[in-house]
Amino acid sequence: MDETEFWELVDSTREAAAGDPEDQSDLLVERLVRMDPDAVLDFARHFEARFNRAYRWDLWGAASVLLYGASDDAFDNFRYWLIGQGREVFEGALHEPDDLADLLEDFDEERDGDCEDLGFAADEAYERLTGLPLPDLGLPPRADEPAGTPLDFENEDVLADRFPRLWEQFRS
Repeated sequence: MDETEFWELVDSTREAAAGDPEDQSDLLVERLVRMDPDAVLDFARHFEARFNRAYRWDLWGAASVLLYGASDDAFDNFRYWLIGQGREVFEGALHEPDDLADLLEDFDEERDGDCEDLGFAADEAYERLTGLPLPDLGLPPRADEPAGTPLDFENEDVLADRFPRLWEQFRS
């Protein structure tokens, strides 16, 4: 599975789920179990590599604005959800997290920004196919600290200054 196929699978499941992250997770598992185990491993590598790329302070700050705060676990679930939004939103957010104000048509903190199940779709599919847990993917381990400059997530002035469009759209 190449990068284009990875994003096509993400996009097609999101569209079929009408944007519902939990339904997207279920659909993704259903589609992955129709593939061979090696394709599921490829999908898992693509997913995990993007998950690790998104481990950044600035993106965590954007998640804090959108979610009214984001713990370690909430930020993990936000990154799973962000990948599920597709290549344009994901890459746009990595380019400039404040661009999420333009990239997200709407954002409902009750439904959006949190999808732990999406992060484990490949694990579930692989186990269904093989009866075994997903093996080590051979990727470098995640960094101990997020990339970039730390932000004070408790300081609303800092967040409003760093993410003015997100703050205006989702907090005002």
